[in-house]
Amino acid sequence: MNMEIRPTAKVVLEHLQSKRADMVQLLRRMTEAESPSDVPAAQYEIREIIAAGFESVGYSVKRIPGHSSGGMLHARPTDRGNSRPAQLLLGHYDTVWPLGTLEEMPFEHDGDIVRGPGVYDMKGGVAQALMAIETLCHFNIQPAATPHVFLNSDEEIGSRESRRYIESLAPHMNRVFVLEPSLGLSGRLKTARKGIARFTVTVRGEAAHAGLDPGAGASAILELSHVIQTLFALNDFDRGITVNVGTIDGGLRPNVVAPESQAVIDVRVETKEDGDWVTAEILGLEPAIDGTSLIIEGGFGRPAMERTPANRQLWRLACTLGDELGLQLEEGLAGGGSDGNFTSLYTATLDGLGAVGDGAHARHEHLRLGRSIEHAALLTLLLMAPPLKSDGRP
Repeated sequence: MNMEIRPTAKVVLEHLQSKRADMVQLLRRMTEAESPSDVPAAQYEIREIIAAGFESVGYSVKRIPGHSSGGMLHARPTDRGNSRPAQLLLGHYDTVWPLGTLEEMPFEHDGDIVRGPGVYDMKGGVAQALMAIETLCHFNIQPAATPHVFLNSDEEIGSRESRRYIESLAPHMNRVFVLEPSLGLSGRLKTARKGIARFTVTVRGEAAHAGLDPGAGASAILELSHVIQTLFALNDFDRGITVNVGTIDGGLRPNVVAPESQAVIDVRVETKEDGDWVTAEILGLEPAIDGTSLIIEGGFGRPAMERTPANRQLWRLACTLGDELGLQLEEGLAGGGSDGNFTSLYTATLDGLGAVGDGAHARHEHLRLGRSIEHAALLTLLLMAPPLKSDGRP
């Protein structure tokens, strides 16, 4: 990139603000292309809308078919300069909303507010990525680190199919910008995310008649009650460790000593060290009631995204560029996970660069156009920045 013709932050922001109507129209098209994670056939329309957007600015788009999902999309410049470092824009185009949600929750644009299913999480972030790439093309900027875009259609259900693609790309990237929505109406960027685990504890006991011969049985429900108390004792809010028994099931009928019971547990931690500790504690559970046994399955599906030295350098770069835009950026920890949890293990990652708004997975889901366009400007400046050094420095 020729730094002498690099547009100022003010010029970049003004250009993106002039595209406000285009962004609203793009958001309408994407939102009205409903794309629930669990209906792979519904993903085709939204994928092609996005693919066409990148192809219109000279990007080549690889459509990766899915087996259990609606597939993935990998876009990069046609003339990608293989000798240059690479950087990744990472996001998803699936939503939690079922088909037909638009009938009761239609797309709406009212001044600075845009509402609709998935508009905040995270079709707004996808729109911002398209706008940022269009801005680079408008100013004829070829970044020193070649932008790649990877979007999947199964993030909301754990990225089980797309994870291996993400983890194959991440080690080759100088940095990763995650297009998930920001934290709250202040637009905080996500510099850390909790790791997420799911465990299932199945208790096997011995059935017996509860009235005629209760002593012959071993209650799986009674044993599960001991297990639950032990699990809740693992909570340590000061360390950010949460262990929640979310569902329980078991027993045959009231007059039978329960031969089986089960609990499903959600675990969240801020560090790998705490994740290893909680995992060992749960897998090491022993039955307290004679005649019962435990079967424990599960583990961490998303590792914690920690504030690594490389991630902190990328955050500081964002703050410097934010200052150029007149933005006082704030950071935060997210209790939920994203695909940035995976990339952070391999390279500098900054999350929450997507839409500013509120109501992810909720009926009041919306984004704020002005602030979201500012985030698109920040994303553009980040893409224009020189690659990070091997030690994480810009």
